[in-house]
Formats: sequence, structure tokens, C-alpha cells
Amino acid sequence: MSARLVGPGPYRATRLWNEIIELFRAAMPLRKHRCRFKSYERCFKASEAVDCLHELLGSNQNFGPEVTRSQTVKLLKKFLKNHVIEDIKGRWGKEDFQDDGHLYRFPPSSPLKPYPKKPSFGKEVIKFPDWNETKVGVSQEHIPVKSVTMNSEMWYKRHSIAIGEVPACKLVLRRELTQANIEEIWKSMTLSRLQKVLGLNSLDEVLDTKLVNSKHIVQNAYNVNKQGIVILEDKSKDLPHWILSAMKCLANWPSCSDLKQPTYSGFERDVFKTILDYFGQMKEPLLTFNFFDIFVCVLGLLQKHSKAVEALQISCLLLPPENRRKLQLLVRMMARISFNQDLPPLSESVRTRTLMVQAFSRCILCSKDEMDLDELLAAKLVSFLMDNYQEILNVPSSLKSSIEEHVHVQRVQIKYTGADTDATFPAPSFCHQISTDEFEYQRATGSQEPLAALLEEIAMNKEISVKDKKKKLKQFQKSYPEVYKERFPTPETEAVLFPEKSKQKPPILMWALKKPFQPFHRTRSFRM
Repeated sequence: MSARLVGPGPYRATRLWNEIIELFRAAMPLRKHRCRFKSYERCFKASEAVDCLHELLGSNQNFGPEVTRSQTVKLLKKFLKNHVIEDIKGRWGKEDFQDDGHLYRFPPSSPLKPYPKKPSFGKEVIKFPDWNETKVGVSQEHIPVKSVTMNSEMWYKRHSIAIGEVPACKLVLRRELTQANIEEIWKSMTLSRLQKVLGLNSLDEVLDTKLVNSKHIVQNAYNVNKQGIVILEDKSKDLPHWILSAMKCLANWPSCSDLKQPTYSGFERDVFKTILDYFGQMKEPLLTFNFFDIFVCVLGLLQKHSKAVEALQISCLLLPPENRRKLQLLVRMMARISFNQDLPPLSESVRTRTLMVQAFSRCILCSKDEMDLDELLAAKLVSFLMDNYQEILNVPSSLKSSIEEHVHVQRVQIKYTGADTDATFPAPSFCHQISTDEFEYQRATGSQEPLAALLEEIAMNKEISVKDKKKKLKQFQKSYPEVYKERFPTPETEAVLFPEKSKQKPPILMWALKKPFQPFHRTRSFRM
């Protein structure tokens, strides 16, 4: 039986659990063993089970070679607790499995995990709010309108440009968007994008969208510092100062400004143990129990790097702000420690990167269900987070820009200047055919008005120097000669901006006034 890649979708953790059990039962060699002067058929030693399952997990593309032997032992303990295996006397349910020579066997009953029957979360939740829909009882087709006499100037201000035959346009009603409306737009578009990236027909059965808080998404997107780390409104939910100092100490080792240099050997290990104890006592993982299925679903995309990064970006936006901030700080510290060559080893037997994954995986992702592969899944997710944390833990720019554009469009009001303000109902919006010359004229004038305003702003700006003003005007004249000529038709109009300074005569030197010029006079020579 060959292993296959389990992609994203509902009940991915259950599918992986069942597949590993089937592969393990098919690959585990069963032989005759003796124990205490008695023979037992079709059984295996605990160490043999660890060898087989470890090799199987390492070659499985759903897990990979990062799986350690200790993780394999933990999984076999779960197998024993959930009666996937039993000892040779038929006992199971206790987590006393050790990597030794004890004998175990497979039970005759099927140990596969049944798929849970979850109630539908409701597919109608992911729906774009339609703020333009009309009120009940108001028809778009029969709106009484007071006639308005239009002149050419009024027409240019209020019509919509169209060429050819265009049917009558419907009236667009504008409603003021509240903060709740904007938050609902963020939630709807975020979940819709997540569903598209995962390639699912619905998020039903992988995410209870009712548990997604729209306020959390908006806060995670906007309440951030320059590094993209979430800034909490409620400081009481933040990490304690001493934990932040400890994390900063290891992340920036050895150049730590907050703490003095250690005075004893093993200081860095004590700091690491302090951080580990704090995160290890949390009652719920940072990715929360409610979002376990969606993050396990994202793991099916790790073969497609860009899609996996985007899916994790969006999924992390759903977290409570305090969880997202703690996750950002923790993963950043883990990544810096893993690549810091100056930091002394934090363990004698385990590499630093492996230690980071093993130490913090369970506080980042785990399941409520004991019958799960959460240790292996969490290790794979944490490894990917450490390698790509700068991208994943930032707000996806494409999603943010598309939502902001959508909100802006919802706020736009189609207003027709020149309509009779005394009319009882809004003025109708009908499109009429215009000539090509009119269209070209309106296109030219429409683009020249802002350029003319820009030129006027440059010309009247008194804060820039004369040299800079002449330079800017010259660049503008080169780029838009027609607009420039209309504002400055003659050199004289341009010269008004730069009045000539009156030339002053140079001052008379003071020494010249003291001794006036005297002509040369001949004198009689006294030479004999």
C-alpha cells in the first residue's frame, strides 16, 4: 500500500490518522516471539514498531524526514491508548509504551477513526453585504420624477458619457457605511479569499465561520507597528514584561541591551527554560482549538509554496489579536535562535532548530482530541512558519488593497450636479448618446482641469525657491505644453512670477573721499 498526499479539505486530520494506521498495519512485520517461556504468534517488539513507523513517517510526503524518533514514540502511545495496538495480553488504554523489547500486536477489530458528523455551519455566511439594495416596496422601474429643464452647462456637469445606444440606467442609492459594515466586508472577503486559495467549494466542515470575529480581522490588519507586529488595545492581554525581556535576550544574543551580560555558565539555558515554562502552561494553543481544522487543511498545500504562504497569511488574520501578537513574537524568536551561530547550544543532544520545533509546537497547534496526529502536524506547520515567518505573519497586501477598494466603491455616491433640489424624489439617471467630438472634448477638458490646478499650485507656491520653481515650471512645460501655454500665453505673463530686482550702484569707497584727486603740477627743478 503506497502513501498518497492528502490535500486540503474536510476532516484532513482524520484522513491522515486512518491512512497512517492502514500503512502501519500493512508495513509492520509480524513474527513469532517468546516471552517468559511462552510463544506468541503474529506480534512485534516495541522497538521494531518504532523503527517501522519512524521510517514510514519519514518517507511519507504528508510528514517528511523532520519526524523524530521521540515523536514516533508519542504517536505509538496514542495508538496504544486508542486500541490501535495492544500488548500480548490484550491490554490497552494506558500510555506506558516505551522504546524497548515489550511485545505488542494488532487487535482484530478495526481501529480506524470514524468521520465526525458535524452540523453544517451555514454556507450563506460568506456573503458580500449589499448596501445598495433598495428598501422593500420601492420599485426601480416606477419612480415619479419631477421634470428638469437642462441647458448645455448643466448637462456637462451631470451626465454619464456613453457612445451608442444604452438602455436606461437604474438609480443607485447610497447608504452610509458604518464601522460594523466595514468589518463585515472584511470578514466576508477574507473568508471568500481563503476558500478560493484552499480550492474548496465551501468552508463548511473545516471552519465555523460564526466563530470568526470581524473586529479581530480589522485590528490585526491595521493596529500594527512598523515591523507588522500587532499593537494591543488592552495591554493586560500582552505578554508579561519579564517574558518579553527574556525573549528579546535570546533573540538578540549576545547583543542584548535590556539585560546585563550573564555572569555564570548556562545562563542562556535558564532563560530558555523560563520562556518554555510560560508558554507550556497555556490552556489553549495560540492558533486556538476552533481553528485547528483550518490550519491542518492548509498543511495540504505545503507542496505549493506560494499558496501555502497566502493561506497561512489569511488564516492567521482570523486569530484574536493577543494570540496573533504572541505568535509573531514567539516564531520570530524561534527563527532567530535557530540561525544564531553565536548562541551556545541549548541542549546537549538535540540540534537547536529541532529543539525549537519540539519545545513550542504544542503551544502553537494542538487538538482537543487525543485521537489525532497533532504533534506531527504541529511540527510540520511550525517548521514552515519558522522558514517563512516574515511573509506569513504580515498582512497580505493584495487582500488588503482589494478590500479597501471595495469599501471605497461602496462609499461612492453618484451625484448629479444641476438637478432641481426641490424635487421630491432623486433625479433620474439616464444615459444619452453623444457625438465623437463631444466625447473627445470632454475627455480633454476632464484631464486638463487637474493639470491646470497643479500648474497653478506650482506657480503660486511661495515656500519653494525661485530656482526650484523655474525648474518645476520648465518640466511641466515640457510634459504638458498645451496646458502651460494656456496659463502663460506670452513670456510677459510668465515674467510676472519672477520680478526683476532693482540694480543698485556700488558704494563709493571711503578712502576716495578722504583724498580727492589732484592734477600733476610741474615744479622748478632745484638741480644746478
